[in-house]
Amino acid sequence: MRPDSKSHLSQAHKWDTAGVLLDEAVTSAGPLDLPVAFGNARPVELEIGSGKGTFLLARAAARPDLNFLGLEWARAYCHYAADRIRRAGLGNVRMLRSEAGSFCRTCLADRSIWRVHVYFPDPWPKRRHHHRRLIQPAFLAQVKRILQPGGQLIIVTDHLGYFSHIQRVLGEVRGFARVDFPRMTGRDGEIVGTNFERKYIGQGRSFYWRACMRYE
Repeated sequence: MRPDSKSHLSQAHKWDTAGVLLDEAVTSAGPLDLPVAFGNARPVELEIGSGKGTFLLARAAARPDLNFLGLEWARAYCHYAADRIRRAGLGNVRMLRSEAGSFCRTCLADRSIWRVHVYFPDPWPKRRHHHRRLIQPAFLAQVKRILQPGGQLIIVTDHLGYFSHIQRVLGEVRGFARVDFPRMTGRDGEIVGTNFERKYIGQGRSFYWRACMRYE
């Protein structure tokens, strides 16, 4: 989740997150038992940086046959998204406050995820900060590990420099094949339907995207 104004979300404790927000303690207990967390064994899609939960709300409502796990590091956004999902009555979504890299590395079992969504990650544009970018070889190795064969990694960014980095790094990792970008939103003129996308459409920004499938 990239930085944005969250003054209206500062009182995270006021949100009712019951049944949606997972206890952060699960991140220190080894691989997360996804069938237990969701109450069923349906395929799971993971969104990294869920923000206010806009993508998850639409996607989970459209695909009740799938489960969705949203990761968000900003506590206020995480609680707000969980409350929105609860109010929408979506039983196939769980939210968790966690740092994506460590969570994927320690809390997800091999071949446990069907799709990984990464939308508008922080581009860390200054050269001295490039090492902080999420999309790095070590992270992609973990994504490959947790994806089921045939599972997908889907990335969208508005930052051309970061996209060039993403393409280069993906080219260095074996086991991913480029595929057509799947439709993720029912709204015309949108790619995935996140808050950032809608904001940036209004600003006339360009978008860059990549979809890859794990083939080995």
